[in-house]
Amino acid sequence: MAVLERELARLREQAAHTCSEAAAARADAAAARVLAAGTGRDVSEVRVELRVHTQALNALREIHLGQAREMREGFAETREGFAKQASGMVQITALLTKIAEAEEPN
Repeated sequence: MAVLERELARLREQAAHTCSEAAAARADAAAARVLAAGTGRDVSEVRVELRVHTQALNALREIHLGQAREMREGFAETREGFAKQASGMVQITALLTKIAEAEEPN
């Protein structure tokens, strides 16, 4: 009888241990579900922020491209102005040379 009582006590202890393990597993699963739900919300928030940052970067890119285009146009106008000035200087030099040659005594 003592052997049976010891075996029954061992089985009860094992059952209690198994129940506590099952309860711990249920608690872990519940915690994992809570974390997974929170992660889903976090991912959604990060996606929204990423979308906003992408839109801001695209807007900055458009501004940069517009400014670059304006600079190229401005440089082209400046080059054209310098070319006209150089042409004018050539003409002035030619006229001054003619005047100087005409005033030289032979």
